[in-house]
Amino acid sequence: MAPKPDFNQFLTVLRGDVPDRPVLFEFCIDQAWLRRRLEATGGEWVDPEATPLDQLSNWIRGFAACGYDFATFPSWVSNFVPHMADDREQESSRGMAHGGVITDRESYEAYDWPDPDSGDFSLFDKAGEILPDGMKMVSFSPGTILEGLVHLCGYEDLCYMLVDDYELVEEVAAKVGERVFRFYELSTAYDSVGAAFVPDDWGFKTQIFLAPQQMRDLIFPWHKKIVELLHSRNKPAILHSCGQMDSIWEDIIEDLGYDAKHSYEDLIEPVESIYERLGSRIAILGGIDVDFLARRTPEEVEARARKMLEKAQGKGGYALGSGNSIPPYVPYENFEALLRAAGKL
Repeated sequence: MAPKPDFNQFLTVLRGDVPDRPVLFEFCIDQAWLRRRLEATGGEWVDPEATPLDQLSNWIRGFAACGYDFATFPSWVSNFVPHMADDREQESSRGMAHGGVITDRESYEAYDWPDPDSGDFSLFDKAGEILPDGMKMVSFSPGTILEGLVHLCGYEDLCYMLVDDYELVEEVAAKVGERVFRFYELSTAYDSVGAAFVPDDWGFKTQIFLAPQQMRDLIFPWHKKIVELLHSRNKPAILHSCGQMDSIWEDIIEDLGYDAKHSYEDLIEPVESIYERLGSRIAILGGIDVDFLARRTPEEVEARARKMLEKAQGKGGYALGSGNSIPPYVPYENFEALLRAAGKL
């Protein structure tokens, strides 16, 4: 049986302090693995096609069964308004270079911007009735700011637009930012929510998608507003962003004021190195590379996880988890190895 959840242990990590025991962090976990762990601890998985409340219950109880002190709020169980709807065809993946719905001022004026207040936020209230004692939700938005721009405009077309009509990009960014901010304004008003996770992928293996100054002008002001909102409510702010962040780490830590950063990849810089460099300035969450989790043996996964926990012992500001998420191609035994290293099995 997993230890009793204690959200204060997670808060201790987010403050950069030393928790009383190892703490786990994960953004998303494949539901088949949540179900397997829940049923292994005597819980019952409800039909996933049932009501949104049943789906939320599965998710929360699955996280609890794995030993997490929180559950992220699965945005897909409700009708939160997508702010970046487009008409690209999608199968297992889709190209994002072109095909956006906003290509010029005429298409921008014609775009039907949805009302962010029309989403049903009642599940945040109902979550409080489901959460085990000591557990909280971590809210995250169904849409993001830079990624929202890319979805709406297409990445290459956005780059041309930055030269041809910078004011238009500013206006689109503001429309997207307003909707993301409003989601956090509404979702974090609930007592069931103890922190917020702000996903927005800013880069790839070698650099960020836009120039640092463009990020500071277009993207960062909205992130700063979100962080300030969360801090005004005494709720920590966690940034999730993939990519090489060296050109903007100072912005993330000093200007935006994020409490924690998530998403790391060995090909960019192993989490062990990141923690040594920056762990005293910002909490580091997860980091065990997803490719490593997918390809290595359970013994190798557990050994690396234990070493990472030992590195953080006495220093604090670290929660164990994957570099990004636990997709279905990560073997269940390797997911269990992470839990075992943290003493959750």
